[in-house]
Amino acid sequence: MLMSLVRTAESVCAGHPDKLADQIADQILDDILFEDKAARVAVEVMAAGRRIIVTGEITTDHRPRIRESVRTALAKAGYSPLGFLIYVWTRRQSGDISAGVSTSLEARGGDSSAFALQGAGDQGTVYGYATSETPERLPLPLVLAHRICRRLDTARVDGTIAGIKPDGKAQVSVRYDDTGTPIAVEAVVVSVQHEAGKDLAVLEREVRSLIVAPACRPYLPVDGDTEVLVNPSGRFVAGGPRADTGLTGRKLMVDTYGGLAPHGGGAFSGKDPSKVDRSAAYMARLIARTIVDAGLAAECQVAISYAIGKADPVAFSVDTLGTGEYADPILTQAARDVFALRPAGIIDALALRTPRYRDLAFYGHMGREQTWRYERDLLKAVDTHAHRTATHH
Repeated sequence: MLMSLVRTAESVCAGHPDKLADQIADQILDDILFEDKAARVAVEVMAAGRRIIVTGEITTDHRPRIRESVRTALAKAGYSPLGFLIYVWTRRQSGDISAGVSTSLEARGGDSSAFALQGAGDQGTVYGYATSETPERLPLPLVLAHRICRRLDTARVDGTIAGIKPDGKAQVSVRYDDTGTPIAVEAVVVSVQHEAGKDLAVLEREVRSLIVAPACRPYLPVDGDTEVLVNPSGRFVAGGPRADTGLTGRKLMVDTYGGLAPHGGGAFSGKDPSKVDRSAAYMARLIARTIVDAGLAAECQVAISYAIGKADPVAFSVDTLGTGEYADPILTQAARDVFALRPAGIIDALALRTPRYRDLAFYGHMGREQTWRYERDLLKAVDTHAHRTATHH
């Protein structure tokens, strides 16, 4: 008898209260970086009822226009800024943290090599993951959930479905065969905020035919065996922050791999790239995806660990989960040769001082990388280390 398993992931619409908080935080970051690329930013946002609360640490030579940034993000997410009161409590970054980031442990020890000056903005481990099961190199349940939420938001904006509002979420369960190949969409759950007068039966038909079926079709069909639930709780009129408090960093699985790969626990939104729980997570993902894109593995997990104030990671590993064309130590050594792992090197390689973060704050931060410029160098480095290993033995 063939064995199979079901994997599930969720995504949320741009107007979900937690994602609204993330977008506000990253809009604030973008607007500050536009004026001052060297700024240090770590802001947290709470959206509760009619109130938006912004707090955290900001160090910049320019005066940030935080309330203006909040209003911009609210409007982009589908909310009227006039309906909210905005409270701001921010301060400058701790001098102790700033000193460690500005002058790394290595630099204090006399290291003047490339990118040695800047230390990591925090300690911890970040993870990157990639799988060959989708062109995006992300788990299929997460890809489908993102596609459903994107289509819901588009349908609201362009009027394809009348009477829906910004808040919403989707969850997709996919069945895999014993080889790990996706074979069926097992279940789809969609909840979308709507106007009080919206006919729920009509809404269900519209979501099934205009959202769920076309979102899944390029990958797997939604057929009679697929359980599709639309607003299973019934009415969803009260939504957004007036119904549920939103906080930055509360949708980490949506931001990354849908809970189908490890996560270090650090949030992304509202943090400038000196915070390695953001910037190094992007690099770890790039490394994992490059390994899969280059045909070196069908699945890959990368882990990078940092100490606050230290430029070089304290640990780095590549795990191909048994799918690698070469031994994991060879891929680990090759990746060290090709990819920047010091914080300043990551920021330079990925141009992370460019203000573009608000657009990453929904439908996932991963899946938008371009790996082609690294693949050739990585393959060459792998050949070199594989030859050295063979010669040594």
